[in-house]
Amino acid sequence: MSAAEPATAPAQLPVAASRPVGPLEAGFVAWNRRIIVLMMAAMVALVFANVVMRHGFRYSLVWAEELSQLLMVWIVFLGAGLALREGRHVAVEFFLDRMAPARRAAARTAIFLALAIFLVALFVLGLRYVLFAIGQETPVLNLPYAIPYACLPLGALLCLVHLLLGREEFIEGRFETPESLEPPESTGA
Repeated sequence: MSAAEPATAPAQLPVAASRPVGPLEAGFVAWNRRIIVLMMAAMVALVFANVVMRHGFRYSLVWAEELSQLLMVWIVFLGAGLALREGRHVAVEFFLDRMAPARRAAARTAIFLALAIFLVALFVLGLRYVLFAIGQETPVLNLPYAIPYACLPLGALLCLVHLLLGREEFIEGRFETPESLEPPESTGA
């Protein structure tokens, strides 16, 4: 590239064209993202305030650590479905990449079904766990343990909804990736 050529934005990896998304699904995804962003902002603000209080005023917000831990757990479970939708979970595709297209589709269908069954089981067992924990309280905030544990069935349900809405993309190995995390490919020109 010569000095006269303008710098261009980093290239993104090619992403297969996404299917049309209806307003209900778009709203669901936007709601899921907003909740996670709000929880992350609250967690960051809480931890920052606690650090300032501890080091600046020698006073610690006793409840801040417990609440920030609960927020982190909720963020993980509520964000798992979005990560699944965008293909951001760790996956070992060594064998899938070496299969013929028809066998690859069959294997991805089997993985889809196993994942759906797992998420349904996680939802049911998570509900049982929530019901079991109703009478117990967290040590500092005295919240019923059912509140922090509710992230398990709710996260499994959200993940299942994301999986079902993107079933064709999942089986075909196409994901809704808004931006690439990979370095730009060189064109070799």
